[in-house]
Amino acid sequence: MRDLQILQRGFEDYTQTFDAMRAFTDTRDATTPDQLWLVEHPSVFTLGLGADIAHIIDARDIPVVQTDRGGEVTYHGPGQAIVYLLCDLRREGRACLPREFVRRIEEAVIETLAAYTLAGVRKPGAPGIYVGHGPYSGAKIAALGLKIRASGCTYHGVSLNVAMDLQAFSWINPCGYQGLQTIDMRTLGVDLVLTDAQQILAQQLEKQLRARHESR
Repeated sequence: MRDLQILQRGFEDYTQTFDAMRAFTDTRDATTPDQLWLVEHPSVFTLGLGADIAHIIDARDIPVVQTDRGGEVTYHGPGQAIVYLLCDLRREGRACLPREFVRRIEEAVIETLAAYTLAGVRKPGAPGIYVGHGPYSGAKIAALGLKIRASGCTYHGVSLNVAMDLQAFSWINPCGYQGLQTIDMRTLGVDLVLTDAQQILAQQLEKQLRARHESR
């Protein structure tokens, strides 16, 4: 596997990060190391390419940003661990299937939750990770959305709810699902410093990406 760089960008406005991801991808070449960007955003609703604006029930005073990722509407805000994956899926000589790439991302979230004895599960046809059992079974705890260019280069990524004010999720239909409950790790009994959660998630992503390459 080529070098993978992990960059902590801190607390950053979403549009600043979005512009930076596209600029990085525009200028990268075959020698550019893949990067994971660790970010926390102020409150923002983001729309995927196929998003229906009607799924924003009441934006209040929260900005709404149209993006070029897949998926529907989601919310980013303080207390959410976000990792953006700026990767070249073709650099090992044959394209990595996008479905496998998504599976690896989801597995990294599941392993991160398992480190704190939380069960995360997938739902067929609904990207992201959900609580596996208990009173919050079925609630969504992590979302993902990607842009994969024709060149095989990716950006956008995954968000894990760590210690958030979850009210803003009730002002939208999260990921286009009316009444979908969202949850965070704190509500499930895990108090975790956000930067620690970001690092653990990044380490699990790195592990999964290395496993993808080593399995070839």
